[in-house]
Amino acid sequence: MNYTEVKTVTFADFKLPESVISKLDISHMASEVERIDNEMTAFDVRNKDNPDAQKVQPTMSQNLTDFIAQNNLSLDDGRNRTELIKELRLLNDKVPVIHMTFSVEADPESLQQLSRWLRESVHPQSVISVGLQPSLIAGVYLRTPNHVRDLSLRAMIAGKHDALVAELDTLRVS
Repeated sequence: MNYTEVKTVTFADFKLPESVISKLDISHMASEVERIDNEMTAFDVRNKDNPDAQKVQPTMSQNLTDFIAQNNLSLDDGRNRTELIKELRLLNDKVPVIHMTFSVEADPESLQQLSRWLRESVHPQSVISVGLQPSLIAGVYLRTPNHVRDLSLRAMIAGKHDALVAELDTLRVS
């Protein structure tokens, strides 16, 4: 591919790396590409009379580096960067979000495993919105635009209150 040629990208074709878990991560990548675009454009303007000036590669987060590599993108051309920023903003608006509420804070490795499973099983661009609700005791409360699933210990116990009381009574008698 010639670097001066505009590569057509659409948000629907993007593959998200495992490290991108939430909409916030996508928003950060879009902001980061904007920053890189500003730096590279400023460099080009300052050095337009000096074509031999050596470009310094801007620093990128691991999320953006993985995203660029996974989608075979290039940030060398200003038009490609502008198109990428636009498509990342669209992706951020359109990406399917699974709201997951846990009883304790989830560690990043577990969230990456969950996002990997969601992308393989539900939608290739699924992201997670994480919530915290200590009264769940254990498990998770899932919410999508069309479904709600309470997979918590609290919900399981709530439906079996009478059976649990009866079982405790038999244990007390024994």
